[in-house]
Amino acid sequence: MLVYNVVIAMNRREGMCVGVQKQSVYLKPNSLFIIMKLPEKIVVLSGAGISAESGLQTFRDNDGLWKKYRFEDLASPHAWARDPELVLEFYNMRRKKLFEVEPNAAHYALVKLEKKYEVQIITQNVDDLHERAGSKNILHLHGELKKARSTVDPSLVYELDHWKLKPGDKCEKGSQLRPHVVWFGESVPMIEPAADICSMADIFIVIGTSMIVYPAASLIGFVPQDKTKYYIDPNAFQVGDVSKLTVIKKKAVEGVPELVNELLNK
Repeated sequence: MLVYNVVIAMNRREGMCVGVQKQSVYLKPNSLFIIMKLPEKIVVLSGAGISAESGLQTFRDNDGLWKKYRFEDLASPHAWARDPELVLEFYNMRRKKLFEVEPNAAHYALVKLEKKYEVQIITQNVDDLHERAGSKNILHLHGELKKARSTVDPSLVYELDHWKLKPGDKCEKGSQLRPHVVWFGESVPMIEPAADICSMADIFIVIGTSMIVYPAASLIGFVPQDKTKYYIDPNAFQVGDVSKLTVIKKKAVEGVPELVNELLNK
């Protein structure tokens, strides 16, 4: 008798699929059903640390942008209301830099996982380095730097093929465009879909994040306790009472390729 947790059942005689199930299935000897095990699901939560190694500054590191600016003056609805030109200039600076950098070894290593696993990336980063490396399934928690959206209709989102967003750049409804990012004090609309994804993880990997910024840091709590978890960061630590967590105190460009090789050879 064989037991599978996730299966596709195919009727051999009729040649038709009779269901995809996410539960234990018992196969009797001489059964007419073919059982195929689906690949394990890896969910990756990536943070600023993975992008920093491509040359993008982070906010919270000692050499990060926090040393030059107060976030209240740059990344909040109050800042936008007070001085939209300053906010646009700040994000233009970040966008210009993004056009100049490339994905690194950690980004490319994650793409290799797709050869064996179903991979879903949840990123706190607003850059597009995961996409440019070739990863297929990416959820951006905090928005995307290469997009702009209307200030009167959040559903109007526009791709940018240039780095400069200027005063007077307007949406089709005549409203000024703003960066398509989640500012401090705003809700994170993608947190619920992200939590649902985490709840279905077989393997959970955290890369390059402090795990102290909420609500993103809460996502590890949605991963089933019996599932394997990894945390890769030079300052990684044991997160609360999270079970089955392996801490890897390395930079992303070192730790991620090593872990990927281990998982592919598993």
